[in-house]
Amino acid sequence: MQRRDFIRNSVVAGAGMSTMPAYLKAFPSERPVVVAVIGTNGRGLAHIEAYAKIPNVEIAYICDVEQHALAKGINLTKQLTGKTPKGIQDFRTILGNKDLDAVSIATPDHWHTPAAILACAAGKHVYVEKPCGHNPAEGEMLIAAAKKYNRLVQMGNQRRSWPHIIEAMDLIHQGIIGDVYFGKGWYANNRGSIGRGKPVSVPSHLDWELWQGPAPRREYRDNLVPYNWHWFWNWGTGEACNNGTHEIDCMRWALNAGYPTKVTSAGGRYAFQDDWQTTDTQVTAYEFGKDKAITWESRSCNQYPVEGAGRGFIIYGKKGTLVNLGGDDYKIFDKDNKLIKSNEDKTQSNTLNTLGPGASLDAYHFLNFINAIRHGEKLHSPITEGHPSVLLCHLGNIAQRTGHTLHCDETNGGKILHDEEAAALWDRKYENGWKPAI
Repeated sequence: MQRRDFIRNSVVAGAGMSTMPAYLKAFPSERPVVVAVIGTNGRGLAHIEAYAKIPNVEIAYICDVEQHALAKGINLTKQLTGKTPKGIQDFRTILGNKDLDAVSIATPDHWHTPAAILACAAGKHVYVEKPCGHNPAEGEMLIAAAKKYNRLVQMGNQRRSWPHIIEAMDLIHQGIIGDVYFGKGWYANNRGSIGRGKPVSVPSHLDWELWQGPAPRREYRDNLVPYNWHWFWNWGTGEACNNGTHEIDCMRWALNAGYPTKVTSAGGRYAFQDDWQTTDTQVTAYEFGKDKAITWESRSCNQYPVEGAGRGFIIYGKKGTLVNLGGDDYKIFDKDNKLIKSNEDKTQSNTLNTLGPGASLDAYHFLNFINAIRHGEKLHSPITEGHPSVLLCHLGNIAQRTGHTLHCDETNGGKILHDEEAAALWDRKYENGWKPAI
């Protein structure tokens, strides 16, 4: 997508203007929004690509605890913008810089909330990748921090800004398929075994102490970095938060569902016998009172598609059905399964990309974040909206880890009722001196 087309098309994804907060009235229109990207060994590279497409944004700082990742981020920024950002190993050292307006966080999961809280406290706006927290309590902490410090916090569930997905949700809420009562989502991949790791010396180019940060200390092993930390509970949140967040969020959005009343999970680590701790196969079910429910199916190690796609969701209503096949697309069928409306994304394939759907779609969500800072545009996924969706993923993990059916209080943030073992997983232990504070 060319920049001029992207800017023109972004109007379709807009959600209107909110009342302009006081801090925005003083934002100089003539200067760029200055951003730091934190974590550039994977998803952060997509952040750089997106910001580079937006006019009057300066990627001034690239931050990473691993020297090779830091170099990748710097080089990509220079390639796309013609300007060389400053390379910073410890992002905390730049939070006091007055020229910095926002941070964009793409670190491992255990750093998402602690980094975002530090940034909010320093007066910076935050774009934070999903999941917004390593556990339910961290999502609650981040909501409190955004409120206390009066900062914008956008979560990276970018489908909230995709034009055709927005259109599909509007149609559902207008009643095109009648009252909606059930959603089915899925994700399938073909991940290999991570083997049995062995303790080795920390590579000289990695600051392992800072990489672990808030997490209780573990020895370095040769099968953790840069990606396999996702499958260890000390740092990661499994496939549910890694990929399930997207479809689960869309289903919750479509059904106008809030916090659940009941959560169950079935699955395990079936494909390989190795160090992988989270599930590679999982089916979670969520009930919202007596009239709505959703399920999500994950197969990390068997990529046989559903409806011909490796990921997607289906929304069932009393008068019809809406089908999404993973991209910015939808098809709507009436009660007799006759196609009555569709809007397909011609630029995307169903091939999975660990970095995301591509800059052309990603950029809508980042543009919304920048426009919220500069013009007061309403965020498409403020933390108050992102957290409830991520909480569903966490609750599915807790149900799986305990083997319990969870009963939750829909009127009190989805809190787990009458189950001390499950409730103990609502938060986590932190390394001494690293617990987030608001």
